[in-house]
Amino acid sequence: MLSSNAYVRIISLDYSKAFDTVRHAPLFDKLLMLNMPDEVYNWTRDYFQGHSHCTMFDNCVSAFLEIHASVFQGSALGPASYVITAADLMTRHHDNRLLKYADDIYLIVPAVVSYTVEEELNHIAEWSRANNLRLNQSKSQEITSA
Repeated sequence: MLSSNAYVRIISLDYSKAFDTVRHAPLFDKLLMLNMPDEVYNWTRDYFQGHSHCTMFDNCVSAFLEIHASVFQGSALGPASYVITAADLMTRHHDNRLLKYADDIYLIVPAVVSYTVEEELNHIAEWSRANNLRLNQSKSQEITSA
């Protein structure tokens, strides 16, 4: 991009606890769009379903509540679930790029369409809310490369 632009804006975005907030139902919907054997889909769905949680404090135990988001700590399915969840996040403008690494996203915007940054960030924020992901603003930053 730098060979044909005076500068490139790079916005680094970080999600807080991304692997812990992936909702199961939308994940299953996105898994259905993948070309995978039914047995693999069914195994994955079974893996996530039927888990509950309660809390004990001062000898009082809460009611059990079913878990509809997150994965077991240390599970190999956590990062994969996030990757599948994030697969449908795309830029609004074809000149811009998104690079996704684990729970980080880099929005790259060339100078010629620099005016699209705000729209792209609003789109990412809206997509994030819809997918139960929270952007960590304290870890987000912009770099301009010339």
